[in-house]
Amino acid sequence: MGSSYRYPYIQHRGGPKGFLKVLDKQTLAFTDYAGNRQYITQGNLSENPKAYIFVMDYAHRRRVKIWGEARVVEDDEALTTSLMPKGYRARPEQVILFKIAAWDTNCPQHIPQKFDAPDVAAALAARDQRIAELEAEVAALKGKASLPSSES
Repeated sequence: MGSSYRYPYIQHRGGPKGFLKVLDKQTLAFTDYAGNRQYITQGNLSENPKAYIFVMDYAHRRRVKIWGEARVVEDDEALTTSLMPKGYRARPEQVILFKIAAWDTNCPQHIPQKFDAPDVAAALAARDQRIAELEAEVAALKGKASLPSSES
């Protein structure tokens, strides 16, 4: 658990795939959206810039832990706009810049495999389409098999 003493807790509200952006080899960034007005992230990072990020890939059961230092950037409209996910309906308040110090992958043993609903829907639609094609083929073959033979 983070604290302002060791590694500050950052209260990020998440976002769509791709909300975490790579700015260069050592820097990640994301837009911090308006929320509950507690400003825990801002308060903790003002006392101690050390932080870490867990990046999860549930579909492939992978996790990366990234250590570094974070800072809040306010009133930089160009940066905020460049980091805002297209079409995402949230009100950006500030940007968090994260300088990477180290990273490590963690054991996948206890990571549950999960899939995003749109990916599952696409897989099910493809399966249903294939079933419909096979059913049509079976029906056509049954129709040919039940035709009276002209050799009698």
